[in-house]
Amino acid sequence: MSKSERSFVMVKPDGVAAGLSGEVISRIERRGLEVIAIKKATMQVAVAEDHYSEHSERPFFGELVEFITSGPVVMMAVEGPNAIAALRTMMGPTNPAEAPPGTIRGDFALDVGQNVIHGSDGPESAARELALHFGLAELGT
Repeated sequence: MSKSERSFVMVKPDGVAAGLSGEVISRIERRGLEVIAIKKATMQVAVAEDHYSEHSERPFFGELVEFITSGPVVMMAVEGPNAIAALRTMMGPTNPAEAPPGTIRGDFALDVGQNVIHGSDGPESAARELALHFGLAELGT
C-alpha cells in the first residue's frame, strides 16, 4: 500500500466565484482522498504574503497577493496515499493552456494568474501550508 500523506488544497477566489468548490471537493473524494479539514474564508493580506513568501522577490508577487485576497477561498487538508502527487495530477499544469482536458485547470481555467486551484508541491510546502492555514493541533498531529 502506498504511503499516506497530507496536502493543502485551495480553491482560489475565481473558482469559488464560479461555483466550482463542490466540483473540486467531489473530484478529490471520488479519487479516493479524504478531506480531513475544510474552511471557507477570505485570506488576510499578511497570511497571503506568508503563504506565497517564496515568490516575494518576483515581479508578480503583489498581483498574486491582491488576487488571492480578493474574495473567499476554500481551504482543505486532504489525506490519502500519495496525496500530493495525486492532487498535482488532478490539478494539471499551472498554465491552463497546457493542462489536458480532465484536469481541473484543463476543464475550468483559462488564465495562468487565475487558475482555480492551488495545491502543495511537496511534503515541505504541504506541512508549512497546513500549519499556516489550519494549525497542527487542529489536524491531530
